[in-house]
Amino acid sequence: MMKMKRKFGFKNQKYNEQLANIPHNFAVVHDEENGVSELTIYGDIGESWWWETTSATDVDNALKSAGSNDLIIHLNSPGGSAFDGIAIYNRLKAHKGKVTIHVDGWACSAASIIAMAADELIMGAGSMLMIHEASTIVWGSKTLMRKEADMLEKLEDGIIDIYMTRATVEREEIRNMVNEETWFSANEAVEIGFATSTAITEENNTSEDLAQLKAQMQKMQNELNQYKNQEKEPTPESVKQKQNLSKFFFSL
Repeated sequence: MMKMKRKFGFKNQKYNEQLANIPHNFAVVHDEENGVSELTIYGDIGESWWWETTSATDVDNALKSAGSNDLIIHLNSPGGSAFDGIAIYNRLKAHKGKVTIHVDGWACSAASIIAMAADELIMGAGSMLMIHEASTIVWGSKTLMRKEADMLEKLEDGIIDIYMTRATVEREEIRNMVNEETWFSANEAVEIGFATSTAITEENNTSEDLAQLKAQMQKMQNELNQYKNQEKEPTPESVKQKQNLSKFFFSL
């Protein structure tokens, strides 16, 4: 297959070179003992004659072999075919196991649609998510171009439906963000409801949980030590109880 660097028509050209340099990597590892399947989706989404990609068919085959395993997906993609992104989204939503998606770098365009399928979406440190208008290449008459524009509007409505399954803002605001091409930092993705957490907050929560667990264990150990000391050194109350019990037996 001929390898070419993809060119992007994004309004924000700042990240074009970085996005074009994302290496393609589609990998699947099944851990049947623990009931987990791990997928790596790096690079472009959809079929292409010109560069290596991950298609909806690739993901479909991987999920069939995963059975009902929980899924852990590592995502880093500039996007690609909206229709492949939608197909992958629907395939993941129908999966019986839990779907956890880690955005390792980028979840742009069609990849942002895939990200919406997660039961738990974790944005990596420094990662970004981007939503924008649907686009296509058209050659032909004005009638054909109008029909194509109508089709793009319908496609966008469906994509906005998907974003609205997670967004905490009004639909019109999401539509404006799509029209303007909006890039979200990890924290911003969490704030708008697209992501559930960031890798940094996950680490902080884990540290806090460990600290709380250690405190609870120390408290239990202190209570156990106190109980053992009471056993060795009877308190006046326990002595009095034993004396009363002795008198009870002698009086029978």
